[in-house]
Amino acid sequence: MIDRRELSEGYSVSRLIHGGWQFSAGHRLGGSDLDDAIEVLVASADLGVTTFDCADIYTGVEELYGRFLRRWRTTSGAAPIQIHTKFVPDYADLPSVDRQYVERIIDRSLTRLGVERLDLVQYYWWRDDVPGFEQTALWLTDLQAAGKIRHVAGTNLDMARLRRVSDSGVRLVANQVQYSVLDRRPEHGLAAACADNDTWLLAFGAIAGGFLSERWLGAAEPNHHSNRSLVKYRLMIDEFGGWEPYQALLQELSDIAASQEVALSTMALRFVLDQPRVASVIVGATRIGQMNENARAFSCTLSASEHARIRAHLDAACGPEGDVFELERDRDGPHGRIMKYDLNRA
Repeated sequence: MIDRRELSEGYSVSRLIHGGWQFSAGHRLGGSDLDDAIEVLVASADLGVTTFDCADIYTGVEELYGRFLRRWRTTSGAAPIQIHTKFVPDYADLPSVDRQYVERIIDRSLTRLGVERLDLVQYYWWRDDVPGFEQTALWLTDLQAAGKIRHVAGTNLDMARLRRVSDSGVRLVANQVQYSVLDRRPEHGLAAACADNDTWLLAFGAIAGGFLSERWLGAAEPNHHSNRSLVKYRLMIDEFGGWEPYQALLQELSDIAASQEVALSTMALRFVLDQPRVASVIVGATRIGQMNENARAFSCTLSASEHARIRAHLDAACGPEGDVFELERDRDGPHGRIMKYDLNRA
């Protein structure tokens, strides 16, 4: 049974959310894969994972989710589905963003998904040197009042940006951020700030693109990685302290997981689910049955002593330091250089 969390009065989500990034162009989506992808999404919904995450900048995924919704509605007794998307204006477009730009992107998401109202829109603004961050958030609330958006949220907003949005009068029900045993940056003040603003955390990267799994336990340190996702999370291992402390953490998680006969990745998910202000974890799955092991996070527990065993490794780790998305926001740094900034144009 998948637990649920109420983000706002009358709006609850599954605490396990199916992420859509891995379905985007450049990962898996295309041609003959479409029907298989829909079956994967249906299998997750059958498990009780009824909340799905995508973005305007995940090329092809809103359209895929639209097809999934049409398929799901034909299922007898189908449970309600929530689709969370994002509004992330292109880096190069920020100087020209106006109300018409915002409404055009939101209308495009509505059309792609085939819905009359977006359940939740998660907002990000790339550049502090370009004015408009608060005003654009207010335009989203205008579209909320017009019935096009049910709830407004943020993504990758640090404490300062969360405060700026709140001070402008915009209520964010959630903030989607990276959070895992390797990356505890939300604990550096953001979780407490979210509690003050009645905002929940939606955590992605909880299994670090697969690095928090048995596959890497005892493995030699690789020289290169085949895709951007692995590069992204490998950089986080370096920030954590390197391959040796990462392997020690994997061994600890493996020992705890073995005592409950679950996968190492399942325990990594359970750890994040147990953290203050975390409403849900977002996990990708591209194969039928892949989500089943993730769902076992709701049938296992971490005792206080097991949390302490894991925390001992985290307390000894070098990092990562700073607020959420601070490393990624630096376009000249290793984390920022692998990011893509103008995907709406693409």
